[in-house]
Order: sequence, then structure tokens, then C-alpha cells
Amino acid sequence: MPATQTFPLPNGYRHRPHLMPWWLGYLQLVPLRRLVQNPHALLRPLIGPGETVLEVGPGMGFHTLPAAELTGPTGRVIAVDCQERMLQHLERRAADRGLRARIETRACRRDSLLVNHLAGTVDLALAYNVVHEAADPERMLGEVARALRSGGRLVLSEPRGHVDRDVFLWEYGLCREAGLEACSWPRVPRQMTVVLRKPE
Repeated sequence: MPATQTFPLPNGYRHRPHLMPWWLGYLQLVPLRRLVQNPHALLRPLIGPGETVLEVGPGMGFHTLPAAELTGPTGRVIAVDCQERMLQHLERRAADRGLRARIETRACRRDSLLVNHLAGTVDLALAYNVVHEAADPERMLGEVARALRSGGRLVLSEPRGHVDRDVFLWEYGLCREAGLEACSWPRVPRQMTVVLRKPE
């Protein structure tokens, strides 16, 4: 993968895309995680009623369901994942919470999110613990940037320890090259997180 103009890749780093096995998605839902990384605390300042949210790699919905609650009945969350079993479990959890009508699930490919039709319509995109799994992070983040409306925002977050800080900064550099600007660096326990904005 190429270095960005802003942040180079670490010396000797080779991007090795991999997918978290679908069954590990259950571990992402343990109650202890909600105490440490409260999804409402992260998303409440970023999502308003009636807005459109695009979540890339939602897993089984740790952030998806809170996002759907925050958009209200007039908003929608578009959850895009290349693992059908993740989406199926997310759909069941959303139905159990009465949120299924607000959440649209879509299967994508490893090499493309297939979201060109969303260009300029998304208020908030969420890429949480997923960019390092992408086959082509540059393409993924470019597709997300194009989906954002003017003034729309992207939350980019990666797990500390699992993803090297320099790799996270490289991903941040890809966002910058896609035309996004950093507007805040939220403190999320055990995560490296930045919120970026598409200029108006």
C-alpha cells in the first residue's frame, strides 16, 4: 500500500487484510464493553434526529442500534458488511429492539462498499475497528468520503495495541487525502479515534 503524503507507513509494514471471524462478533457485545466504551456517549454529540448514518463493518450492531435510537423514527442507519452472518445477527437484534425499520443492511464486497448511489447523502459515517481489515483502505475511505454530504462527518477509530499508532495515522492521512479535515479527537478508552468533516 502507498504511503500518504501526510503520514508514511512504518518501515517494513505490509498491509495484510483479514476479517474477524463472524463468531467473534458475539464477544463484541459483552456488557463489560458497554461500560468501558459507551456507544451512546460517543455518538450522541454526532447524530441528530432524522439523519442518515453509514456504518462500515457494523458486526452484530454494537454501535448500530444506539445510532438507530439517536436518529429517531425519521432517520436511518445503513449498515454495510461483507459477512452475511454478521448482518443476519444484526437484523435479529434490531428486530428484538423494535429498530428494524430504521436499519438498512447491505452486503458489500471485500474490495468495495458498493455505496456509490449514496454520494452526498450521508450525515455521519462510522468506521470503527474496520479499516485495518479492508482489502484496500484507500478505496474504502474514498468511497466513504464521497458518500458524505458537505459538512458530513466520519468517525475513524482503531483499537490500541491491535493497530499500531503509525498505521492509524496513515489511515488518518488517507482521510485527509480524500478531502476530509479533522475536527475533534475524542477520548475513547483503549481506542485511537478522530472525527473528520467534509468541508462545505
